[in-house]
Amino acid sequence: MNLKEQIKKFWNFLKEDTWQSWLVSLILLIVIIKFIFFPLMSLLTGTPLPLVVVESCSMYHESDFNTWWNSNAGWYEARNITKEQFKSFSLKYGFNKGDILFVTGRGTPHIGNVIIFKAESKYPIIHRVISLSPLETKGDHNSGQLTMASYGVDETNIDKNGIVGYARFKVVPLLGWVKLIFFEPLKPANEKGFCR
Repeated sequence: MNLKEQIKKFWNFLKEDTWQSWLVSLILLIVIIKFIFFPLMSLLTGTPLPLVVVESCSMYHESDFNTWWNSNAGWYEARNITKEQFKSFSLKYGFNKGDILFVTGRGTPHIGNVIIFKAESKYPIIHRVISLSPLETKGDHNSGQLTMASYGVDETNIDKNGIVGYARFKVVPLLGWVKLIFFEPLKPANEKGFCR
């Protein structure tokens, strides 16, 4: 049997409605995603994390923009970030735990960008840039910035070399829960579940 016939036979096997063909299809899909799709995406976007699943509520907006701004304006205005300026930021409405974001590695940080940066004691963090000198971030939902003393992360002085990428847009809202559902039982009680 030549190669063309073998490929046709394998293809017909994959189209069968059996548990064996489903299992082989699932394994094949995982291999393609892991070893072809993600490496190609990383190469094209210039970051090892081209798609990111949001794992916390730190960028969640619990209400419409105006209501959210009225509750948070004091913090931003004290740092010379106005409502009009914030309205021009990318992802100005925040995002939810479980959202999948598209990320690129190329860029220069600007106030309002949502960046992903390496944290010494945690997974990469995705927060909004609020100062450039020094480079500082803050989660839109957080009451303040994370500090080394309380969280083991200092977002008041981020090393620019620690930037992993720039979040550009939401790809799929909440689809990341397919991944998160496996890790939720391991999280502390105050970090479990949907954002509220």
